[in-house]
Amino acid sequence: MYKWLIRPILFRFSPERAHNMTLRALRATRRLPLCDKLTRLIFRCKSPSLKRQVFGLEFNNPVGLAAGIDKNGDCYNELSRFGFSFIEIGSLTPEPQEGNPKPRLFRLPKDRALVNRMGINNKGVAFAIERVKANPPRCILCASIAKNTTSASDSDVVEDYKTAFSRLYDFVDMFSLNVSCPNVEGLRNLQDVSYLSDLVDPLLDLRICYDTYKPLLIKVSPDLPREELDEILNYCMLSGIDGIVAGNTTTSREGLTTSPSKVERIGKGGLSGAPLFKKSLDLVKYIHQYTKGRLPIVGVGGIMGPAEAKAMLDAGASLIEICTGFIYEGPFAVKRILKSLK
Repeated sequence: MYKWLIRPILFRFSPERAHNMTLRALRATRRLPLCDKLTRLIFRCKSPSLKRQVFGLEFNNPVGLAAGIDKNGDCYNELSRFGFSFIEIGSLTPEPQEGNPKPRLFRLPKDRALVNRMGINNKGVAFAIERVKANPPRCILCASIAKNTTSASDSDVVEDYKTAFSRLYDFVDMFSLNVSCPNVEGLRNLQDVSYLSDLVDPLLDLRICYDTYKPLLIKVSPDLPREELDEILNYCMLSGIDGIVAGNTTTSREGLTTSPSKVERIGKGGLSGAPLFKKSLDLVKYIHQYTKGRLPIVGVGGIMGPAEAKAMLDAGASLIEICTGFIYEGPFAVKRILKSLK
């Protein structure tokens, strides 16, 4: 029903408007008696074989929702009804920011892909904290954090990440550091290991001050040259970073079936969805082999169904995330993956 009725209706609206409409509809279901229990019953797929112990946390299954859907922590409980064992909210910045000018989100239906140049629009960490206080999470909650676009100096960037990290620490279960978004000026430069260590070391020092240990992951770009990736992986294994999110959107447009003229009209932005899968899979394989399995990996990018999910886990991922696949395949996407894995 989703592919033949609901998705065609949603796709008649602009991508960003359809996204906002969907979140509003999910929030509205909070007021419907028994909606939560009924939805969880329909989409549930439980089995001891699906459980995972990763980062010192117990996941009911290996499938999570990647950052970008629930930017502000509005609907993580409602989204978890569809079978996700963990939800990544954000990316969140210390202060609210509007992001890039609209239009900034585009569909490529022939390729089952999206192009976005959102610019990390969000309402800031304080807003997300209030949401979490009002709605205690019923799943493992991960916060993706990033710098504000206006922060340019090295000291301001470090302070942004420290502020977001410390404010959110008591309200989420784990963190993902977004240092690889192609849509924010200067953000991808933070993947240089000299910048990265100056950024991450203060966060690791901060973490010591808390009574509860929260895992800290770094999100890397699939476009990163292997020499630079090697340096990051060496740093992660030595520093105390808990894992890698591999990866993020890509600036590449290789292999698209959408007409070149349409792709050119869309212009810059990060590509996600089915065309990204091979690049993401190769990235996970490389990280797993390079680290000899010592560094847990969250595989993300182009997972559209059971076949891609299994391939990603077989390649060495401990957990996986979907995002664009959830938009194109619909609410039963996670259940289909879990039934196949079980």
